[in-house]
Amino acid sequence: MEKILKKVVEASRILGNESVAKRNKFLQVLAKNLKKDVYKIIEANKKDVVKMCADDPMTARLRLNEAEIFAMADSLKEIVEMKDPLGRVIEERNVNGLNLKKVSVPFGVIGVIYESRPNVTVDVAALCIKSGNCAVLRGGSEAYYSNKVLVAIIVSALIEAGLSRDCVVLLGTDRALVKEMLKANKYIDVVIPRGGKGLIDMVRENSRIPVIETGVGVVHTFVDSEVDIKKAAAVVFNAKVSRPSVCNALDTLLVHKAVEKKFMKELLPKLTEAGVEVCSEFGREFLSLKMSVKIVSGLDEAIEHIAKYSSKHSEAILTSNKAHAREFLERVDAAVVYVNTSTRFTDGGMFGLGAEIGISTQKLHARGPMGICELTTYKWHGESDYGIR
Repeated sequence: MEKILKKVVEASRILGNESVAKRNKFLQVLAKNLKKDVYKIIEANKKDVVKMCADDPMTARLRLNEAEIFAMADSLKEIVEMKDPLGRVIEERNVNGLNLKKVSVPFGVIGVIYESRPNVTVDVAALCIKSGNCAVLRGGSEAYYSNKVLVAIIVSALIEAGLSRDCVVLLGTDRALVKEMLKANKYIDVVIPRGGKGLIDMVRENSRIPVIETGVGVVHTFVDSEVDIKKAAAVVFNAKVSRPSVCNALDTLLVHKAVEKKFMKELLPKLTEAGVEVCSEFGREFLSLKMSVKIVSGLDEAIEHIAKYSSKHSEAILTSNKAHAREFLERVDAAVVYVNTSTRFTDGGMFGLGAEIGISTQKLHARGPMGICELTTYKWHGESDYGIR
């Protein structure tokens, strides 16, 4: 582990000073090679999928098809078009004879520990390289073959673009490596876990490295008393059913008692037809066609319920009352708060970030979908005329 990480640190010192043209070339080559090797990726992915139970929610996250791989490749082109996140002057001031500039720089080495979703491998590599960071990846054993072939394609693209092959490293799936990785604060600057609550809790409790928590979404939508019933039902259906295995899918529906009968009459037949199971279990991320429903007396009770059970990921209100919408936006504490919008929009691609390294549910240093700018920190540049204090 130490030998591997030393090489990554050396690569990061060079990468942080490479031109944006060179970093973009990597993305362009990677996009081309993903499409060229699409069937090689699918065959590797099948080896992983066949090991999973068909009804396991992780199976949907694990499976890759040609359309998804082509979409991954196309998202890289969006990242190419984005401005260089490095070298931005965030703030400038002249004080005490000093010219001071706060300038954006890479973190250096980012460790990412994730479960089941092989598309994360490509997203992380792309965002890290564009932002001048090296990546140490530890994917789950359930995606072993998929991740192995994807990292081989990534390394090939790095070499073709004239960058070090050590800019992106995939660690083995031995669980002991995770604990060892989390102690490597001498080499890794920040660690990002992407997965379920168990993984995130384990990383937070064992890491000597600063952690950015991402992923777990206990997501609510509140249907207010003043609302367009049909439009609101369509939003709720989309939030729950369009892709139930992801973190921005709806978990708990809160309905104002004044519209309970009308709204549920409109919504329930659609949910039943889609195979959604309704229960009264709160504070749980279901990641399946299961959701909880609670009837509330009004806005205050809805906000209190969200404050008690939310994971601070994504929360929404559906209302025609502008005052209620404004109050919900101001009082609800979450990374993303919506008015009359499906929570399924919480996504790097949907936010115009090209991709995301994760959706941060904490407050330092980033919040919500994390793109290339969220993968930078800053340093101060100070200049004077031989100044002394």
